[in-house]
Amino acid sequence: MGVSDLDRQIEQLRRCEYIKESEVKALCNKAREILTEESNVQQVDAPVTICGDIHGQFYDLVELFKVGGDCPDTNYLFMGDFVDRGFYSVETLLLLLALKVRYPDRITLIRGNHESRQITQVYGFYDECLRKYGSVNVWRYCTEIFDYLSLAALIEEKVFCVHGGLSPSINSLDDVRQIYRKQEVPHDGAMCDLMWSDPEDIEGWGLSPRGAGYLFGGDIVKQFNQANSVELISRAHQLVMEGYKWMFNEALVTVWSAPNYCYRCGNVAAILEFDENLKRQFRIFEAAPAEVRGVPARKLVPDYFL
Repeated sequence: MGVSDLDRQIEQLRRCEYIKESEVKALCNKAREILTEESNVQQVDAPVTICGDIHGQFYDLVELFKVGGDCPDTNYLFMGDFVDRGFYSVETLLLLLALKVRYPDRITLIRGNHESRQITQVYGFYDECLRKYGSVNVWRYCTEIFDYLSLAALIEEKVFCVHGGLSPSINSLDDVRQIYRKQEVPHDGAMCDLMWSDPEDIEGWGLSPRGAGYLFGGDIVKQFNQANSVELISRAHQLVMEGYKWMFNEALVTVWSAPNYCYRCGNVAAILEFDENLKRQFRIFEAAPAEVRGVPARKLVPDYFL
């Protein structure tokens, strides 16, 4: 796959046009080579811009790049949930993968709970691949890539980034590094918790209403941050109407990057920018205006939107 091919595909995907099945296969093969070399806890240098869930809202991803700057000019870290629920999971994921292959050091992708074979068969990505390509091959290539995504990232040794949250099975970053990640997300255990857990105003650990992962309190966050010399946990996974939410005396932040989630929640979105000294700034943005946003024909809209 040459640079000129890749640049053409990126331009095509930026126009929300999907690429050929053979190109998806080649792109996924190349992405796998790159992701295999990355750690479970990928080291990321500042300056960097952190993004939360995207969920297939392609035109809002375009807005995000307008607000935050294009890759590779801006160094990006996406904290998972690229697919499902939105109308354009295929184009969203393939654009992010193409950028990863083209600029491997300027974009970091970590795994969310929706980067899973089982979940994507329920929430839209599987159906979308089938509808747009007429076979399950593209879904298969993409879900295979999910198994190679990092589980977390660490910015300048100080900011721990993960999709969901913490786990009673994990006390140190080395515990995360020792997980075997090249597999479907398990139903329980450390890897599952990283993608499914949520912070809550409680003491210690609690049962999660999601049926996977745990709820964890400020004391757990404080303990984890001290033990690992981390100043902040940054995570996504939960809709926040204001785009971001601080908890536990600014020891943890939730960042949400899908505005007007599911095309009906009315929330704004945010990205979190760190400069080279880890000074931070949030940028808030709204959903792409209706006139630039494509909407699939009514008959193509699956039941979970109606």
